[in-house]
Amino acid sequence: MIATARLARTQAAAGRFLATVLLGSALVGAGALMQTAFVGDANASPLGLAQGNGGGLEVEADNGIEWRRNEQVLIANGNAVAKRGTSRIDADELRALYRDRDGNSEIYRIVATGNVTLSSDTDVATGDKAVYDIDKAVVVLTGNDLKYKTPKETLTAQESLEYWETDRIAVARGNAVAVAGNRTLRGDTLTARFEAGKGGTNELRRIDGDGNVTIRTPTDFVVGNQGVYDAKTGIATLIGSVKITRGENQLNGDRAVVDLNTGISRLTTNGDGGGKSRVRGLLIPEKD
Repeated sequence: MIATARLARTQAAAGRFLATVLLGSALVGAGALMQTAFVGDANASPLGLAQGNGGGLEVEADNGIEWRRNEQVLIANGNAVAKRGTSRIDADELRALYRDRDGNSEIYRIVATGNVTLSSDTDVATGDKAVYDIDKAVVVLTGNDLKYKTPKETLTAQESLEYWETDRIAVARGNAVAVAGNRTLRGDTLTARFEAGKGGTNELRRIDGDGNVTIRTPTDFVVGNQGVYDAKTGIATLIGSVKITRGENQLNGDRAVVDLNTGISRLTTNGDGGGKSRVRGLLIPEKD
């Protein structure tokens, strides 16, 4: 299958440059692109261009596409878009790095810069810069307004957002916040683990928090050093300097298991209730 490229400099419809890269293509001339070697499988999760279900990578840009043959890089400038199936990357600039392998060329990394958006039919992720490692099937977003949104959850961060496509894992670093319904989880780092839902969509399974973890619901505010939230059961487990606050009431301990559905909480001192330290609480009677 041959890669085709059409340069539409004189077209009245915005004059966009369109290049279609098909699996199995090879470098055949100045206007040709390169073979795409994507990893993963046909059931790969949303946001991923690295799916092995056939088809090609389509690239568009307002200001044209530059092929630097000696540097083995393809650069799309101006409202650039890379699409494959229902997944796409939008950015001011896209760079596709490729390498030679067995007489062919394959893309191994995509770098998106400026107003970056990764999207599928269900999920959207945004940032200032994205580096997509095709070999590892992982994308790392940095910059401002870092956000990953599914139909039911929103994950934000200040330092970086990672999405591991094959494992369906999103990692938010730096003042990370996860919002799921009326529950808000915070931590220095949050790791959201998803599983395949209907139609290959992401469904939240659990969130692991590390460092200054807090969970807020309409009735409770829970603080700990580390925590795990099970989205299937609604149970959160926190360890390390745990505090549970409900209205004016507060309970302190080393470990807490909180059922966010029923509001029932259990605190212990060292995980098994056999430590020398004591669980402490301040209970304020409700006024009429």
